[in-house]
Amino acid sequence: MSATSATSCVLPPPLGPEQEEQEGSETHMSVLWYAGQLAITYYDTEDCSVYFMPEIPENEDLKLLQKVIEELNPQCIVTSAKQDQNIAKFLTNLTATTGDKDIGKPEIVLFPNIDFGLEVSKQRILSRQFPFIPSHMTATEKILYLSSVIPFESPLMIRALGGLLKFLDRRRVGVELEDSSVTVPILAFKKFMLSDTVNMDQDTYCVLQIFKSDIHPSVYKLSSGLKEGFSLYGILNRCRCKWGEKLLKLWLTRPTRNLTELNKRLDVINFFLLAQNHETVLTLQNCLKNIKNVPLILKRMALSNTKVTDWQALYKTAYNALCLRDTCRSLPDTIELFQTISRVFTDDLHYIANLISKVVDFEGSLFENRFTVRSNVDATVDEKKRKLMGLSDFLTEVARKELETLDNHIPSCSVIYIPLIGFLLSIPRLPNMVDKTDFEIEGLDFMFLSEDKLHYRSARTKELDSLLGDLHSEIRDQEALIMHQLQTKILEKSEVLNSVIEYAAHLDVLLALAAMARENAYCRPRFTHRHGFHIKDGRHPLMELCAKTFVANPVDSGEATKRIKIITGPNSSGKSVYLKQVGLIVFMALIGSYVPAAEAEIGVIDGIYTRIHSRESVSVGLSTFMIDLNQVAKAVNNATERSLVLIDEFGKGTNTMDGLSLLAAVLRYWIRQGTQCPQVFVSTNFHSLMQLELLPDTPLLEYLTMETHQDGEELIFFYQIKQGMSTISHAANIAALAGMPAKIIERGVEVSELIRNGKPIKRLDHPSKGDRMEKCKSVVEKFLCIDLDDPQVDLEEFMSKEVLPSAASVL
Repeated sequence: MSATSATSCVLPPPLGPEQEEQEGSETHMSVLWYAGQLAITYYDTEDCSVYFMPEIPENEDLKLLQKVIEELNPQCIVTSAKQDQNIAKFLTNLTATTGDKDIGKPEIVLFPNIDFGLEVSKQRILSRQFPFIPSHMTATEKILYLSSVIPFESPLMIRALGGLLKFLDRRRVGVELEDSSVTVPILAFKKFMLSDTVNMDQDTYCVLQIFKSDIHPSVYKLSSGLKEGFSLYGILNRCRCKWGEKLLKLWLTRPTRNLTELNKRLDVINFFLLAQNHETVLTLQNCLKNIKNVPLILKRMALSNTKVTDWQALYKTAYNALCLRDTCRSLPDTIELFQTISRVFTDDLHYIANLISKVVDFEGSLFENRFTVRSNVDATVDEKKRKLMGLSDFLTEVARKELETLDNHIPSCSVIYIPLIGFLLSIPRLPNMVDKTDFEIEGLDFMFLSEDKLHYRSARTKELDSLLGDLHSEIRDQEALIMHQLQTKILEKSEVLNSVIEYAAHLDVLLALAAMARENAYCRPRFTHRHGFHIKDGRHPLMELCAKTFVANPVDSGEATKRIKIITGPNSSGKSVYLKQVGLIVFMALIGSYVPAAEAEIGVIDGIYTRIHSRESVSVGLSTFMIDLNQVAKAVNNATERSLVLIDEFGKGTNTMDGLSLLAAVLRYWIRQGTQCPQVFVSTNFHSLMQLELLPDTPLLEYLTMETHQDGEELIFFYQIKQGMSTISHAANIAALAGMPAKIIERGVEVSELIRNGKPIKRLDHPSKGDRMEKCKSVVEKFLCIDLDDPQVDLEEFMSKEVLPSAASVL
């Protein structure tokens, strides 16, 4: 049968409401760092795959390793006990500090260095039985096959992989309760790289609201943890299958500066946005809904724990994958993703779908809640099933003959079949059958009493046992053997199923991004190798979904001019939203998404650094201002001319003059770098920064403000950015909007004016002149009443208790 005809097969009847099972996913990592080279491998229990990163250069600060750990959040990190002191110190600090962050503390597992030996590791890899390798392969063919998957020319990576396999076998990850002969299933080897990843720390992800976890509102799901809140991931996630959601999250955690890869993604989104391709989009989305959790099914097959619903899920996946392939073959081959799907979705999918549909009896499996095979698959099973189906009439005839030989007092009897016991003669219990001795009947062997029915073995039932045997058990055993053979054949073709998951996930994510772009009028970003970016009518992707009307704002940052922008304006005028808007538009472009703007040209970006909100400071043992300083220090120490830096209200956590001085010093540091400084956006209410001319006059600087209008006592916000500076904070207006009492606001304005004009501040509780005179007279009178010649008089006590308190209140 051709591949085309496979897509016209009739789907099996539904087996009831299918639910995607959620199993706790764990990641176990093996790390080696030697002579400036880093090798990482890890095992993901969710898809039972081993991921490896070939050796890449890594500095002593181990920033790349830190990035990988933050993304993967491994439960265990395996390494050699004989390691360089730099990585030893790094892992020690990791376990001491990560508990205070969003990720948990990984367990550090140290193995002897001999377990990471190159030859030992190679032997461990080559001697292991992998389900995806056909069993008929010779040892030489197996070596050649593995060499095409695993880069044996990377010795450090091979050593890390060998240590990982040792750890998996020792811990028996995922098979702790299985028989000792069952090994940890490894269904695929996959490569991952991080060399083009844009640098972003957890603080940046938090303030830009890329991800946001909320407690699930249902009391029944409190134990399962969190759900995704209002975040960029939450609004972009229109994925139809689980693996699309997982890949979208991976793209969000790995923004890339690989322009070739980004343009490939944008080309696909552009194709899906064309009106003439709407029907194609619907077809692809319908197919993607039926791409099931294949890695979990393959894991169960490897452990021989396959469920009834797994066969239908796998059939649906193969069937719909063929639909995806045939659809992509009709699309332009100029788009690489369509060309790849057409090529890698091979006829092995047709083989798998055809094999399952011919062998598995879906309706029978559902009825009996076990694996059953169709007719004409195995002649032995068919014969036994025919015997079993015709057994009812045959047993009725045998029972009639048995009744003829029984005593006339026995009114009726029946012959029944009980699995594992065999054929029995069943007769009703008579009133005179009281004791066990009354159950004895000549020529019959009493077996047991159940529900007023006596069960016996007779010569005929023994003959039936010898002729027909234990039909039920024999059928089940034979079908279990067929299921095992079917599992083996499918596991040998699992490579194509892994390709289905990988590329269907890509298709799913790009369809989701296209749907978001269509609904919200996003535009395609243009990438340039020049520094800086130009954005016309940019919008905040989250805020525009909340606000009734959202005011779009431009961004213009060049190579030699306007690289540092100082943004001023009243509180609540939109400065922070503008900063986050810039960061989110650039970030969305770096994952290959359309962006919320009329036009967008994005230059080369290697990192996004922020100081916008202070993290919770109790558990980390640092003051809020110290955390702010740490965030700014990261930007100062790591930002390059290709970086984007967003700073909001830095310096407000300490003395005003000290905060102003620090902000000015940081900005002057970047100004001195000239055109090598990063793209910097700073919002501040330190108007003295401009009034005192603390920054030099340079084309690198641009002053912007949020437009407002004072209408009497009311302050009107336009949320529109424009060139210029704001010298008034309008704090009183903002306080009134926040519901502050009017008397407090009036006093605040009064004190502010006195400070601004250099005048003394009068206390509100200061006594009147008459009261002060009365207090003075009272003190004088008390003093005149004192007999200074009396040795009992204590003048010091009089001064401390009478004179000084009165003087303080008067003055």
